[in-house]
Amino acid sequence: MKKILIITYYWPPSGGPGVQRILKFAQYLPEFGYLPYIITVDENKASYPIKDNSLLNDIPKEVTVFKTNTFEPYGIYARFTQKKQIPYSGFANESSPGLIQKLGRFIRGNMFVPDARKGWNKYAYDKAKELIAIENFNAIITSSPPHSSQLIGLKLKQETGLPWIADLRDPWTDIYYYKELMHLGFARKKDALYEKMVLEKADHIITVGEDIKRIFLKKSIILHENKFHVIPNGYDENDFSFIPSPSSNQFIITYTGTLAANYGIENFIHVVAEIIKENKDINFLIRFVGEIASTVKERISNNGLDENVIYINHVPHKDSIVFMLNTTVLLLAIPKIKNNEGIVTGKIFEYLASRKPIICIGPEHGDASKIINECSAGMTFSYEEKVKLKTYINRLIEIWKQNINLDNKKEVHLKYTRKMQAEELSKIIESNCL
Repeated sequence: MKKILIITYYWPPSGGPGVQRILKFAQYLPEFGYLPYIITVDENKASYPIKDNSLLNDIPKEVTVFKTNTFEPYGIYARFTQKKQIPYSGFANESSPGLIQKLGRFIRGNMFVPDARKGWNKYAYDKAKELIAIENFNAIITSSPPHSSQLIGLKLKQETGLPWIADLRDPWTDIYYYKELMHLGFARKKDALYEKMVLEKADHIITVGEDIKRIFLKKSIILHENKFHVIPNGYDENDFSFIPSPSSNQFIITYTGTLAANYGIENFIHVVAEIIKENKDINFLIRFVGEIASTVKERISNNGLDENVIYINHVPHKDSIVFMLNTTVLLLAIPKIKNNEGIVTGKIFEYLASRKPIICIGPEHGDASKIINECSAGMTFSYEEKVKLKTYINRLIEIWKQNINLDNKKEVHLKYTRKMQAEELSKIIESNCL
């Protein structure tokens, strides 16, 4: 079996969609002739916003994992800002930052370029060189964020000449919260240079969506489209093997994952509040599973929905799927920010696999909306839309009254299985890197 070296900061027991992407690649690549060797960070020294120990059970026995030391400033950041939690993506757990939090972001944005996990690079690089000296690898794969991990691949490419595939799950200098890091001019230029070097020197770039691909293509005049490959996130069929049991006496709308203040669900909250008032005979429940910004909770409370809403903190991945399967409708929200047409959250594919109707709040012509339409899985509504949204929810309610199971019967979503994504990755390795 051919060997590949995968370098990833996020790996179980870290939680989140980025972990599941690379974990499932590692799980299914052996079926296509590639045995992964994983280099990651020691979880006892890592800075994980979320932990999910249940994912440890999904690590394939044939995959060898090497964990290294790291040096990161988040312990200092926590003491300095008096925050116990590591910041989530987009600072979803740091609503309305005070002066100290802003100063912390400024230091992070200007003293740690491209990001505050760059202290792991030396240790991961040393381990990679050690393994490369004794193993015959066919390719190196680096996965990010954190985008500092891509600099490990860049250095290894320069020194070893091994084929290098850079998997970039998110934009780099175009990420929606980039301005909140308050970069000075020199830091922006340095970060942009790192980004350009990675894009130019990697043999192949993988992104999760067409719009992110378009953003990266504009970064250098020497980049060509045939260097880029879109492998979206997906879902594991094995995670959806049990029979759901949705409630027969509650109309439940469930959201899973992080929900920051800029996700633009204000009109959704208003519409649901109106529908609840107009349907006294129906038991409504809106269920948020994950990290929800305090400002969102305040808007919900101000609309008189406290009795109809439940907040559940982060749960293991498999429990999250149970919530998806045992709901009536699923809510998806795309951040209300510039260039959001290319945002395709990892959970959308698990939403598709659950077969529940999806209410998506976001750009109506974005990549997420296209996927939902392609799979006939629900509808997307702009942030300002109220009338169509209300009509759609009321229609779902009428159907639910006749049959509590609103499951989508179409099978288009099957193209997004994790196994198929791993097969696509194996083809890139096979045809272009040998």
